[in-house]
Amino acid sequence: MGFRIAIFVLLAVETVRTPIDNDDVRVLDVVLQPHEKTALHEHKSNRVMIYRNAGSQSIDYEDGRHVILTFKENQVMWAPIEGKHVAEIVTERPVGIVEIELKKPSAGKKIITSLDPLKVDPEHYKLEFENDHVRVFRVHIGPHESTPMHEHQLHRIVVYLTDANVRATGADSKVESSIHKAGEIIERGAARHREQNLTANAVETIVTELKY
Repeated sequence: MGFRIAIFVLLAVETVRTPIDNDDVRVLDVVLQPHEKTALHEHKSNRVMIYRNAGSQSIDYEDGRHVILTFKENQVMWAPIEGKHVAEIVTERPVGIVEIELKKPSAGKKIITSLDPLKVDPEHYKLEFENDHVRVFRVHIGPHESTPMHEHQLHRIVVYLTDANVRATGADSKVESSIHKAGEIIERGAARHREQNLTANAVETIVTELKY
């Protein structure tokens, strides 16, 4: 009960889901209604923000700063720890946001594999941004396309922007198929595999790698 009340006070929302909450991250999937101001609040964790809808948000900080944040559909941004503030969606439609709250300080983990997907498959993997805490990239696999063998060394959070039906073939030749719906959020560990999109539609995801 206390958790639900805290979230309600923090955000003016239509829905709040918490698909992942563990020692590493808490992931919130929220929908903010237009022209509903939040209570004065602060975020005590660095966050990766994925804006599922285009729009603008007005942010008024306790220290007098005023910011208008404008974002495109499925845009990804870094939100560092900041002071107390009140926020309001100032465009006319609800905005869905996936917030990945980082619970641990950065360990600065490095990616050392020669099979880094950003290097071996730049056609399908595009870097959004990288800092000491995370590396975030967008994956776009066209209809019936396949990726080359690649390796994920870091723990990661995957947000599905589209439906997906993908076959993964591991370095040990083990084959696994997975089906996901648009909006689904999952966590994954280390893996070495190639992937094939089994559908006639593109598959798109946003992957946040945790550097701890």
